[in-house]
Amino acid sequence: MIKDTYGSKEEHKLADQRKAALDNALRKIEKNFGKGSIMRMGDAADTKIATISSGSLAIDEALGVGGYPRGRIIEMYGPESSGKTTVALHAVAEVQRRGGTAAYIDAENALDPQYATALGVQINDLLLSQPDTGEQGLEIADALIASGAVDIVVVDSVAALVPRAEIEGEMGDTHVGLQARLMSQALRKLSGEINKTKTIAIFINQIREKVGVMFGNPETTPGGRALKFYSTIRMEIRRGEQLKNGTDVIGNRAKIKVVKNKVAPPFRKAEVDIMYGEGISKTGELLDMAVEKDLVNKSGAWYSYGNERIGQGRENAKQWFADHEDAMNELMNKVRVAYGMEPDEAPATKEGEPQQETIEEASSDK
Repeated sequence: MIKDTYGSKEEHKLADQRKAALDNALRKIEKNFGKGSIMRMGDAADTKIATISSGSLAIDEALGVGGYPRGRIIEMYGPESSGKTTVALHAVAEVQRRGGTAAYIDAENALDPQYATALGVQINDLLLSQPDTGEQGLEIADALIASGAVDIVVVDSVAALVPRAEIEGEMGDTHVGLQARLMSQALRKLSGEINKTKTIAIFINQIREKVGVMFGNPETTPGGRALKFYSTIRMEIRRGEQLKNGTDVIGNRAKIKVVKNKVAPPFRKAEVDIMYGEGISKTGELLDMAVEKDLVNKSGAWYSYGNERIGQGRENAKQWFADHEDAMNELMNKVRVAYGMEPDEAPATKEGEPQQETIEEASSDK
């Protein structure tokens, strides 16, 4: 009831009755649906968004909250060979590095175990499914998320989630809107479970072009509009210029734009080096971000860290940090603090020795 400073005793009595009725209704709701099913926003002990690092400093900064928010849906889309799977696999590796459990729904049947291992993914611990139909893939994702025991689920890709009717039909048959209806139905069910279990759900998507579009952007993503609405974050990933060592092409630049963000300001951008066979170059993004915040001094072609010259040219400076892991970890935490992110408390560990420390704490409210 709206307060009235000139209210009578009867109005105050009515306000007390309304408050008592509301408290009684809240108790009934909690009794029927469980504690936490309804609350006042001010009652939450911690309104800070729980996140898990993307495995890339530049992407963490672009996301605005220091990583992927737990209990949310993330869509990554872009042209072929732009780096979508690489970015997703880095997130999987980061979850495993912190002692979490990861699942990968490989609808494209294209996951390369050797490349995933090079990115830091512990293949022996990765839950992998290569479904026969779109329905099967989404049902598997639903079962994994509902278990509450998986920290991240990656679906690669939405375009490859082919409905059963299309697979069992004849070539040339038309199936208007089948995939869109499948995704809409699945996301209605998945969104609540994802939030409840604090699972990160990453959907990789391709792009298509609308026919006959004369003005505006003709590009769109398959699977209907449901994923666009349910996604907390949408990331557009595009291929940039080639990276060369002499005449040999050793990688390419990936340009990432956060086109939708419900937990931080959108339209932030990040650029990372994707090295062939290695994934995102952490030393490259670290160097660029450190120079921007004057944590590393760049004078001409020379780079200096502290009182020491570390290399002439960007590639030599990157190699110096690759050879000095302690200095790299120290600078990484300085950069995270400088950009308003939490320091990384899960230092890199040797292969086969995952760091068991932060996932369990963050997911204790599952």
